[in-house]
Amino acid sequence: MFFNATTQALSEVTADCHIAFVAADATLGNNAQQLDKASGDAISRILKLGDFSGKFGQTQLLPEAGELKGRLLLVGTGKAEELKEGKFRTLIKNIISAVKDTKIKSLALSLEDVEFKTRDLNWKARQFAESTVTTLYVFDQLKSKQADPSALSSITLSIPGAEGAVQKALDTGAATGEGMNLTRTLGNLPGNICTPVYLAQQAEELAKDFDELSLTILDENQMAELGMGSLLSVAKGSVEAPRLVVMEYKGNGDAKPHVLVGKGVTFDSGGISLKPGEGMDEMKYDMCGAASVFGTMQMLKQLKPAINVVGVVAAVENMPAGNASKPGDIVTTMSGKTVEILNTDAEGRLVLCDALTYIGKYNPETVVDIATLTGACIIGLGHHATGLLSNDDTLAAELLSAGIDASDKAWQMPLWTEYQQQLDSNFADMANIGGRPAGTITAACFLSRFTEDYRWAHLDIAGTAWHSGKEKGATGRPVPLLTQYLLSKADKAS
Repeated sequence: MFFNATTQALSEVTADCHIAFVAADATLGNNAQQLDKASGDAISRILKLGDFSGKFGQTQLLPEAGELKGRLLLVGTGKAEELKEGKFRTLIKNIISAVKDTKIKSLALSLEDVEFKTRDLNWKARQFAESTVTTLYVFDQLKSKQADPSALSSITLSIPGAEGAVQKALDTGAATGEGMNLTRTLGNLPGNICTPVYLAQQAEELAKDFDELSLTILDENQMAELGMGSLLSVAKGSVEAPRLVVMEYKGNGDAKPHVLVGKGVTFDSGGISLKPGEGMDEMKYDMCGAASVFGTMQMLKQLKPAINVVGVVAAVENMPAGNASKPGDIVTTMSGKTVEILNTDAEGRLVLCDALTYIGKYNPETVVDIATLTGACIIGLGHHATGLLSNDDTLAAELLSAGIDASDKAWQMPLWTEYQQQLDSNFADMANIGGRPAGTITAACFLSRFTEDYRWAHLDIAGTAWHSGKEKGATGRPVPLLTQYLLSKADKAS
């Protein structure tokens, strides 16, 4: 998909289809009035007939009209005071859905007619590109008959002033959308295809034609030599070999890197602490933290910002077997600390703790881990906000701000020392669970014991990484949040 910003008047842009935004009570903005005039008053006639009122969500595709030499798509924006961020993205989805199955190859529009008092044109342009790319996403590669690809290939945005900033916003939105789509694909793939070794292979694919990226892949023997007894304990019961994938992006010389660590449990049966059968198929999504690291690295490949980033994927499969970890087993982590495994279904923290110890070698500027870690996070926050916990309030504030700017929100939970005692064990340095109370917090408390040497934040995406039911599928979150966070760091460094 090609996005282009131009100062050319909308009515003068050549395209297969022009978009006219119509507000409540059939109100036309300046650009829609220009299109109306160029179309020989085609829009006005439709409005006078009462066929189109400008109600939010309405779309109507008109045939070729007047001097435009292309089609017209009327899009209702409703009342300006009711247009919130979520509704704006829905508006974009309505536009793309209206044309994606037609023969229309190119669109032209202006976002000036879409009144949004709390957001500027750059934000609207970025969201438009991101939502366009994600709306065109189709996962059908495992079906016997695949859908025909959309003919839509280019979109031109008419703007009143200098187009440089808007073009940058479009490029950022498109790269974010592509990263989200990669994350969604990896998440949607079944566990018999998307194994730890498969994720390592995808890293090799990503590294192709990416000179700024270096790749290291550790197998089980190499991890054993490093003492990653906790991570390896999760993989013991599976025939699928574990992998630790390390992707190093160099965009800013010798600057200290920002590190992303993704939980990559490619299928989580719960191990000996077996999960209920209902909904277990969705445990292929337990690697969505790892998938979001891939998606963010894909964004870096496209935009190449001036920043150093290390993306780490800790990939295992958690299965029950005669040699699987048992409740009561004690393992030694790479840090030397010992853990009593009271529940083998609390495996994500066992995987992440060794990865978080490993990345200390990079002397990181910041570390963010991303994981579908606790069902408790869904109970606490539902499916709208990602859970955020951190040992550094400044880092937490930066991530919260990035989430707001990217419309990929997070909510901070406390990480107080009072919660740490719930992890006490009579037989090891700590237990891997802290009981039912504050499950999301105690999981982060566990991870915090391996992040004492650097600034660290934990994103619990259990409630935001995928949808269930009719709309079942990976969401691509929190790639927008991570993108905004890293790009803001790059802007400050430049």
